[in-house]
Amino acid sequence: QVQLVESGGGLVQAGGSLRLSCADSGRTFTTYHMGWFRQPPGKEREFVAAINWSGDSTYYRDSVKGRFTISRDSAKNTVYLQMDNLGVEDTAVYYCASGGTLTGEGNYYPSDWGQGTQVTVSS
Repeated sequence: QVQLVESGGGLVQAGGSLRLSCADSGRTFTTYHMGWFRQPPGKEREFVAAINWSGDSTYYRDSVKGRFTISRDSAKNTVYLQMDNLGVEDTAVYYCASGGTLTGEGNYYPSDWGQGTQVTVSS
């Protein structure tokens, strides 16, 4: 069974940085897509970023472009989300996602989800 283990969330001041990590222990990392979603308080879950199985294509929601960077390390079965210049609007529970379908337009439909990690940005 797929197991996504997330880490790196926490409390940070506006303008600061965090790096989220997600390790997949359930299947071969190199054969499927990975990504991140988030759910702000009181709102629906939304797409943040995705990276395809080979690591050569990345996609971001407009509001995080230039601030967030998704990457993957196949040797460690780990995907990362580097978040820089954080603002209060980035406060949310962040979910790692894996597998499923990632289209060329950046639409991501995962098959598995992590448990979520809280990111809180203070002003």
